[in-house]
Amino acid sequence: MNRDRLIRSLLILTIGTAIALAIGLVGRALYVDPKAGGGREATATGGALIGGPFTLTDQDGKRVDEAQFRGKLMLVNFGYSFCPDVCPTALLDMSQAMEALGKDADKVQPIFITVDPERDTPAELKKFLSNFDPRLIGLTGSAPEIAAAAKAYRVFYARAKGAERDYLMDHSALIYLMDRNGKYLSHFSANTRGPDMAQAIKKFL
Repeated sequence: MNRDRLIRSLLILTIGTAIALAIGLVGRALYVDPKAGGGREATATGGALIGGPFTLTDQDGKRVDEAQFRGKLMLVNFGYSFCPDVCPTALLDMSQAMEALGKDADKVQPIFITVDPERDTPAELKKFLSNFDPRLIGLTGSAPEIAAAAKAYRVFYARAKGAERDYLMDHSALIYLMDRNGKYLSHFSANTRGPDMAQAIKKFL
């Protein structure tokens, strides 16, 4: 990777992380507690407004929705298979976290959702994910389906200007930890290594 691309990747990662963190904080502030005044009062005691329903297609071509993962914690990352650095690193950290969890890894479902459905077909995702933990599920779908999932998770993404074919995708790079009902618990930045991620996950098992 040349110096310019490295600087660009770091800048994108910093901006994306800042956006996602800001949205998460706003979500916490705007969370509506249904017990407070019939749901009219906003409180800061609830969870962030991150996560929600999705219906997508996995790397084996099967339709998948978030309800299928109920009963497990979800470790969710958005990216794309043609990503030169950030996405492979995130999936490596997720894979190392799963390994570090040992038997408890069965209680966690790692998920990778593409932000590049044009190139990331199920077959492409399957090839890409073969480099990481076999429990990882890769999800793709139509452009509207991906947009809906990204919106639910407050994920920023956009096609970078430049080449028509070998283009890059700008995107936020947080890894979200969701509870057994698909509700937001926490998140990890690109600086969180796998063993540290595993230690944080264990607190919720």
